[in-house]
Amino acid sequence: MTTPEPAARLHIDWTRCDGRGLCAELLPGALSRDDWGYPLAAAGRVRASADQSTVPLAGTELGAALDAVKLCPTLALRLVRPHPSSGPQ
Repeated sequence: MTTPEPAARLHIDWTRCDGRGLCAELLPGALSRDDWGYPLAAAGRVRASADQSTVPLAGTELGAALDAVKLCPTLALRLVRPHPSSGPQ
């Protein structure tokens, strides 16, 4: 079984984040929060050995992800879309 390519990835810049948690509220399926309120990839979103600051998103989550990026008061979020030529060959 192969995992479908994500529609986009949400990059979290933890050096900018102050742990308000709005992004986790907007994307409950993609993000959880640690004990201090900082966003983390939700369980099962990324492998334990993978970059935990870049969370894959499904197409249905793009609207909420855009809202999270726009509403983040510290500009700690960035939406990264796949390059058009990165699709299946």
